[in-house]
This record gives sequence, structure tokens and C-alpha cells, in this order.
Amino acid sequence: MTTSHIANVTLTTQANVYFDGKCVSHGFQQADGSRASVGVILPATLSFNTGAAEVMECVAGGCEYRLAGETSWKSSGPGECFSIPANSSFEIRVAEVYHYICRFG
Repeated sequence: MTTSHIANVTLTTQANVYFDGKCVSHGFQQADGSRASVGVILPATLSFNTGAAEVMECVAGGCEYRLAGETSWKSSGPGECFSIPANSSFEIRVAEVYHYICRFG
């Protein structure tokens, strides 16, 4: 099931803009203290590093991703999630706009 609303959050209004605008997100903190961001990735192939473990949820669009140390790409579409370990990295390949929620820390 795709998350369509997130209630009771404290939102950071300043956008995080990465890769010359190909990835734009807004961070927020939930009432329980957990942190996340919601954003979009425009068509591109990008590499990200993680500090904390992350869970990426596809809200709309789709992507292919490859975790550090893996050779094959996997797909993620609306309502699907994938996890990235802490202190690791992943590549993401987007052919159409990918809308996501990233939960971490």
C-alpha cells in the first residue's frame, strides 16, 4: 500500500537539492521522533551514500536500484520499498519521475 498522507510531522521548509536539481526533498520529523524525507528524483542515474540505514518507499513512478556490492539492478514501483544498510551506498536509475519517502535514523 502506498503512503498518501503523513500526519503530525514537523516539516523543514527549506528543500534539499542534490545533483544539480535532479533530486529534491524535504525533511520531516514524526511525533515519535523518527526522521524521514519526501521528494522526487528526475530521470537520471545517481549514487547515494548512507550514514543511517534507510528505507525507500516508492509513492509514484518507479526506479531501478543497485545496492553496494551487488551486480544486478532491481525494480521498485508504487507501494514497494527497498532497504539500504547504514554506512553503505546505492545507485538509483530513474526513467520517469520517481516520488519517494525515505525513512532513516
